[in-house]
Amino acid sequence: MNDSSLPPILPEDNSGPGNPGADNAASNAPGSPPSPPEMSAPATPASHITVPEIEEPSTPPVSPEFAKIKQLFELIQAEVAKLYVGQDELVLGTLTALFSGGHVLIESVPGLGKTLFVRTLGRILGCEFGRIQFTADLMPSDITGAPVFDMQTSEFRFRAGPVFTQLLLADEINRSPAKTHAALLEIMQEYRVTIDGTSHPVPKPFLVLATQNPLESEGTYNLPEAQLDRFMFKLMVDYPSANEEAEILKMHSMQVDFGQRLENEIQPITNPEIVQKVISTCSQVRVEDRLVEYINALIRSTRTWPAFHIGASPRAGIALMQSARTIAAFSGRDFAVPDDVMEIVLPVLRHRVSLTAEAEIEGRSVDEELRAMIRGIEVPRN
Repeated sequence: MNDSSLPPILPEDNSGPGNPGADNAASNAPGSPPSPPEMSAPATPASHITVPEIEEPSTPPVSPEFAKIKQLFELIQAEVAKLYVGQDELVLGTLTALFSGGHVLIESVPGLGKTLFVRTLGRILGCEFGRIQFTADLMPSDITGAPVFDMQTSEFRFRAGPVFTQLLLADEINRSPAKTHAALLEIMQEYRVTIDGTSHPVPKPFLVLATQNPLESEGTYNLPEAQLDRFMFKLMVDYPSANEEAEILKMHSMQVDFGQRLENEIQPITNPEIVQKVISTCSQVRVEDRLVEYINALIRSTRTWPAFHIGASPRAGIALMQSARTIAAFSGRDFAVPDDVMEIVLPVLRHRVSLTAEAEIEGRSVDEELRAMIRGIEVPRN
């Protein structure tokens, strides 16, 4: 990451005779000459005056809270890699959405281990895992739950549906009708289910990973743009590389119960309460005004780009801000930089813009047009 993209305080801390030999300079006797200079400025007695200022922040000025978040992120990645090979964008995007309070739409062909990944993540985070297979006859009450008559009490009581979990895999969401989509998306937004005027909150953290198959369109119901906008990211999961696929064959070709492997090989390293605290801490990451203007320019450019028929809404800018904060926290920083925005900008925008008919006829892709648009926007520098 370039120093030119960091906040002003960091270049000042990294400059002067103390980088990387600040400790050596501080250990010299008061009258001894400094080490051979690597800078063009001549060594003068005044250089010793600045040594205490440079010596104090010998490590990056990051609070212990964010150092712990970085450590937690690395531990989660290491545990996931024990059973799930590759797919770095899926892992990073899912964790970023989880700790940003968002949800994920995954577009991939079947058989790439999405259920395995979510089950593994649930075990690592100490969260409950649920899966719903969406079909054409799935009704809203099938996912939310419904009142049932209790013969013993002669009263109706609410029986919770499968949506009352913490990590929910909504498999092939585009196979269900629009009213079922609407029921799930309302829960994603409100974090509660309302039945007969009574609200039932879903447990937190609550993350929905919805999948759809790009190869098969028969018997499916496309999600409208207004509902797609509810997802923080759209992640594209492709086939693994040759080396990754060979590793998958070695790891999962033995007939071993997966639940047993989860118990034996994966260690829970956190719990829902800690996850909620990390979400709150990530929201405190600083975003400078120039970076806010850059994010705003990215969002507004999608509305005037010639190849786009529909541009991104302000919700996209909010999602980009939130996810950039989380990416910065994963790096152990309490401030966001442009590289954090670039890390996640395509998953945030690719499902929020639509190509014009001319662009589709010419065979252009959304990601190609977004990259071209981003290259034309000046990145803020110090």
